[in-house]
Amino acid sequence: MREITYANAIKEAMVQEMRSNEDVFILGEDIGVFGGAFGVTSGMLDEFGPERVRNTPISESAISGCAVGAAMMGMRPILELQFSDFVMIALDNIVNQAAKMRYMFGGKTHVPMVVRLPSGSGLGMAAQHSQSLEAWMAHVPGLIVIQPSTPYDAKGLMKTAINNDNPVIFYEHKGLYNSKSDVPEDEYDIPLGVADVKKEGEDLTVIATGIMVQRSLQAAEQLEKEGISIEVIDPRTLVPLDKETIIESVIKTNRALVVYEAVERSGYGAEIASLIGESEAFDFLDAPISRLGGIATPIPYNPSLEKAAVPQVEDIIEKVKSIVQK
Repeated sequence: MREITYANAIKEAMVQEMRSNEDVFILGEDIGVFGGAFGVTSGMLDEFGPERVRNTPISESAISGCAVGAAMMGMRPILELQFSDFVMIALDNIVNQAAKMRYMFGGKTHVPMVVRLPSGSGLGMAAQHSQSLEAWMAHVPGLIVIQPSTPYDAKGLMKTAINNDNPVIFYEHKGLYNSKSDVPEDEYDIPLGVADVKKEGEDLTVIATGIMVQRSLQAAEQLEKEGISIEVIDPRTLVPLDKETIIESVIKTNRALVVYEAVERSGYGAEIASLIGESEAFDFLDAPISRLGGIATPIPYNPSLEKAAVPQVEDIIEKVKSIVQK
């Protein structure tokens, strides 16, 4: 099977859906000739033209408002915001309109739109371009929230997102765009609410999201050399969340650590920790449920400080050891 990058996997999913459904189109800043802030839409203007790859003004409010209206009229827009941080300017359209329309109109209208949000730190883009705010979106009823960690998952989940009749928030970690893995050329999708056990283990369950899945797998490889076996679970979709896979794993390993890049305080990891604590897995725990997230600071520009602000492989290793040795 061929290997492609995370960025190209997302692009391939969009291209396949646009070829098969003329109602699918993309809109955003510099997505045409420039190919988007991270090159994900490069070349798509040549194939689909400016009507379906629509460059927009620098206005996230306008982009999101246009997408909501188009979706309600039967189109399937995919909007790219250059950085996930800029979603704040589009929040009214997404949270007060897109997320609530189907409910408020008794199911007589749908809002099938995908909001692509490049997120996360690690590229030296400082405090206003490096945040991880997925917990905000997961808090809103009516929104589906997806956070893939591999090219394979990114392609399958993007296809699922485009074909869903509800608004979908699709988090793409900027640090993963150049990562590669096996991805079929054929069309496939991945159902919502189905977690993936990226690695099986016996001593502790790590539930990780986004780029932290890859860092947890790296930590697991090093820990194996010291006789510690950890299971790594990637929820893949935060809303809906695959509770059963998480609970079953914790019952097996008797320990749980949630790893995420966002600020640890009030992050999505607290939701997963609460899920475990309120489930039958609680009675099987041999140690308290732990979280490992970012520190409560704006993301620094300085590379060393930026790295220190969010969990790294060595931090995961240290945390796992502290739990297993209790």
